[in-house]
Amino acid sequence: MTLVQGASERAFRRPRGVAQVDLAEYGHARVRHEATDWQRRYRTQTLLTDGAAAALGVLAGVFARNAVFGGPTSISAQTSIGGSPEAMQATIGAIAVLWLVVLAYHGAYATRFVGTGNEEYRAVTRSAITLVAVIAFVSFALKLEFSRGILLMSVPLMVASTVLARYALRSRLAQARVNGECLQPTVIVGDARAVLDLADRIAAEPAQSGLSVTGICVSNTEDVVLTTTTHGHAPLLGDETATLEAVDQVGAKVVAVASSPTMSGHALRRLGWALEQRGVDLLIAPGIVEVAGPRLTLRRASGLPMLHVERPVSSGVRYATKMLADRLVALTALILISPILLVIGLIIRRDSDGPALFRQERVGEGGRTFTMLKFRTMGVDADARLTSLSDRHDGNDTLFKLRADPRVTKIGAVLRRYSLDELPQLINVVLGEMSLVGPRPPLPREVDTYESDTVRRLRVRPGMTGLWQVSGRSDLSWVDSVRLDLWYVDNWSLALDAQILVRTVNAVFRGRGAY
Repeated sequence: MTLVQGASERAFRRPRGVAQVDLAEYGHARVRHEATDWQRRYRTQTLLTDGAAAALGVLAGVFARNAVFGGPTSISAQTSIGGSPEAMQATIGAIAVLWLVVLAYHGAYATRFVGTGNEEYRAVTRSAITLVAVIAFVSFALKLEFSRGILLMSVPLMVASTVLARYALRSRLAQARVNGECLQPTVIVGDARAVLDLADRIAAEPAQSGLSVTGICVSNTEDVVLTTTTHGHAPLLGDETATLEAVDQVGAKVVAVASSPTMSGHALRRLGWALEQRGVDLLIAPGIVEVAGPRLTLRRASGLPMLHVERPVSSGVRYATKMLADRLVALTALILISPILLVIGLIIRRDSDGPALFRQERVGEGGRTFTMLKFRTMGVDADARLTSLSDRHDGNDTLFKLRADPRVTKIGAVLRRYSLDELPQLINVVLGEMSLVGPRPPLPREVDTYESDTVRRLRVRPGMTGLWQVSGRSDLSWVDSVRLDLWYVDNWSLALDAQILVRTVNAVFRGRGAY
């Protein structure tokens, strides 16, 4: 039997008695996955910015090298790269093209990474390592004289500018997605409860998912959850057997399979084949919540792919590095800003009666209590007045927060807005009682009300800043605060700490949720 690659292909002459089978009819024809208009525009913009980042990185590296190690500073006089301005221009162009090729090789332009996750940035890092290796090999093999100083200066600049440019593009894309643009229409398939939960999560964070739920197909259309739970944003298009019809009906570009006892094994495999023919992506939700990608790896058992979930890091070299870095950075910061701390203390004493520092018992790692230090931002009678204000909290009855708290002093309001009242906690970090980044340190009375899941917040040292601070601070509900802290505990990494510290600077200057 001779198989033809789809009905759209050119017909051919076949010998008598030989059957012709249309692979497209069975979902096995070869197809070309074409990007949408916005994906093509985004990819073009990324290519242009990456190429510009490479050219500027090399050019800046040349000047930086000559400024540090000595040499000419005019473009026309740059001879260390090739002996003439024309040679330098050719080298810059060659490295820019090579940079784009290496990025493409490592998947930096894959549509599945567009605007979501950190894989795009990790691809840039891997590309930098590959670029250095390729240049070193070519220089050795062809006996080219390429300055190691230029390479040393250029590559970090290229990586930094590439990451910054991609971050800017991603920020624009995120805003477009919040406005309902640049989203992939998606059909969700599976058990009704799991489908609705996944639909709610996608709808809540369109900027991260890049998806727009245009319909759902459930294993049981008579499931009671469909009548008791609203799903107006996700119209019911039938049961699981109607998935392909639903995809064609709404023009979906993605099918997301939630937890389902029937949509698995060979049924899931055949669905993937049919979606491949239509150029539709297939996503499978493993049913594991709040677990970051780096903790998930694939393992195989008798040909069956299985997800291996790494245990959260709470010891070892990386965790010891965090503890050491915390203390060194905190001690250095204390030394550098000690005059500022002294001035703030004097202003507080002058503004109102009472000590400059406020001491309060908090619960730290492992449930151990410690005395947390802060600059005093309230009157000395703040605790006595708390009872009369307890019914005026702004939406968070576990953590008492009041936007216009009458107990806050004038200077205290300024200190709170810019988180300057937290600076004395650097002493707690030096003493090993706190960390620079971690969950919010709770009060003993709060811990007394914790449910079993919430107690997990005490697994790590509390932090001066954390996901709670860079995600809204006091504007967050108690449930959201706990969810963010638990996510941090389960998915901690040095890279995550660095990211939170960078975001903290922006959160502090914006002052949102600080009261």
